[in-house]
Amino acid sequence: MVRLLLDQAQLEIELSGVERLLTFRKESVRVPRAAIRSVQLTDDPWTWLRGVRRPGTHIVGRLAAGSWQRTAGRDFVMLRGRGRDGVVITLDGEQEFQRVLLTTSHARDLVAALRLDDVEKAADVTDLAGRGD
Repeated sequence: MVRLLLDQAQLEIELSGVERLLTFRKESVRVPRAAIRSVQLTDDPWTWLRGVRRPGTHIVGRLAAGSWQRTAGRDFVMLRGRGRDGVVITLDGEQEFQRVLLTTSHARDLVAALRLDDVEKAADVTDLAGRGD
């Protein structure tokens, strides 16, 4: 599972070697906090999956990893299995992706951390989801 690192400036979605292969990415996904427009918790993140994978890996209902191209832009997706909470992060139009869709057992913590009104109260770096996820 991805490792999520959050500080005052950005959210970093750190990918393992296998995840880099599945997503066809050479580096982690970095999202500036200022670019985040909305954050939503969802009990079925698969319903948010739209478009065509470009590039990425898709095993229906089990794994969706990589970039998904849709008419409204591109999404970064890392969904694993069914029955897990997910997070949908909508970004402003100037970013590499317009949305980020993730499944993680730390979804509620991520949503709470990203909704923090006073960014100054945020810790320097918060490790929200480790490798044992």
